[in-house]
Amino acid sequence: MEDELVASGRFVRIEMRGATSGRVRAVTVGFVEDGDSVLVAAGSSGTVWARDLLAEPPCRVRIGDRTFEATAEPLDDGDHARAVRELILRYGTPAESLGHGPSFRLRPVEPAEAER
Repeated sequence: MEDELVASGRFVRIEMRGATSGRVRAVTVGFVEDGDSVLVAAGSSGTVWARDLLAEPPCRVRIGDRTFEATAEPLDDGDHARAVRELILRYGTPAESLGHGPSFRLRPVEPAEAER
């Protein structure tokens, strides 16, 4: 089911390194596009994938048939509020905790930048 949601372009799959294990982990979440970047928000500060991105910002992003290397950048308060609002508008009524955790801009990196 998650593969179909990602393939449809409705959800994003983020692959990142686990902060503790070092293993590649994947999560499928809602997103909004912001220029060439993608905005995502965690439900709580304890969300594992958000902690992983805070510890290890490089990640791989897949939406539909697009895949790119990215860097997860925590959003400031203004962009965080905008991302949560846009997620609510896109997906409807959220879980009660949406926006209580960190939010990120997944900024594409150039291939040479990703190799560093």
